[in-house]
Amino acid sequence: MITLENICVSFNKGTLLERVALDDVSVTIEPGAFITVIGSNGAGKSTLLNVLTGNILPDAGRIVIGETDVTRWPTEKRAGLVARVFQDPLEGTCGALSVEENLALASRRGQSRTLAMALGAKNRSTFREALAQLGLGLEDRMAHPIGLLSGGQRQAISLMMAVLSPLEILVLDEHTAALDPRTAASIITLTNTLVADKKLTTLMVTHSMHQALEVGTRTLMMHTGRVLHDLGKDARAKLSSADLLGLFEELDPA
Repeated sequence: MITLENICVSFNKGTLLERVALDDVSVTIEPGAFITVIGSNGAGKSTLLNVLTGNILPDAGRIVIGETDVTRWPTEKRAGLVARVFQDPLEGTCGALSVEENLALASRRGQSRTLAMALGAKNRSTFREALAQLGLGLEDRMAHPIGLLSGGQRQAISLMMAVLSPLEILVLDEHTAALDPRTAASIITLTNTLVADKKLTTLMVTHSMHQALEVGTRTLMMHTGRVLHDLGKDARAKLSSADLLGLFEELDPA
C-alpha cells in the first residue's frame, strides 16, 4: 500500500516566480496496482513521481509505503523500494559502460556498488537469461558498450535493469515518449509482462490518451497540481481517447 497524504510542493518559494506544483494531493495505491497518470504540461505529473522516488521532498504532507513513513527519506534510501525508468533512453544507462556493466550496477541498487562484486559468473548467467527474455538478441552483446545500441534497445534494457533487484514500486516517466510508435508498442508489451511477472505496484506517466486508458487498470488525471479525476476500471471502460481529450478541453477551452 502506498499513501500520499495532503502532499504540497512549491518551487521558487517566496519569490515572484513561485509556482505550486502539487496542491494538497492525496492518493492511495493498492499493492500491485498499475496506474497511468495523465495531464497537461505543468500539471504536476513528474513532480508526483519525484516525490514518490525521493528526488523531491514535499513541503507538507506524508508519504507511507507499506507501514513505513518515508516522507523525509532521500532517493538513495528509497532505492531498495522504488525503481525508475526515464523518458530518455540515454538517461537511465551509462553509454560508456558495457551492457553487462550497466546491468551489474542496477543489480546492486540500494547497496554498495562495485563492478567487481557484481560481475561474477553467476550474475553474468542471470543477466544473460534476463536479456534473452527480451527477444532482441542482446544476450549475445553483453560485452558491447550500451551506447552502441538503439534507443529502443536501451529502453528495453533500462526496464530490465529496473526490475533486476527486489523492489516494490516501479515508476515510469513517459518511458515511451522518445520512441517511434512500433518500438513504443513493444516497450509497453514488455512493461506489462514485467509488471505482471514481478507483481509490481506501478505508476506510469504518459501523454498518450490511448495508453492512459488501455494500460493498467486505473487512471489519474492531473491539472494545476491537483488530481481532478481518479478513474477506476469501470469508469475507464466507458471512455474513449476522444472522451478523455474532451475532459482536457473542458479544463482549458480554446
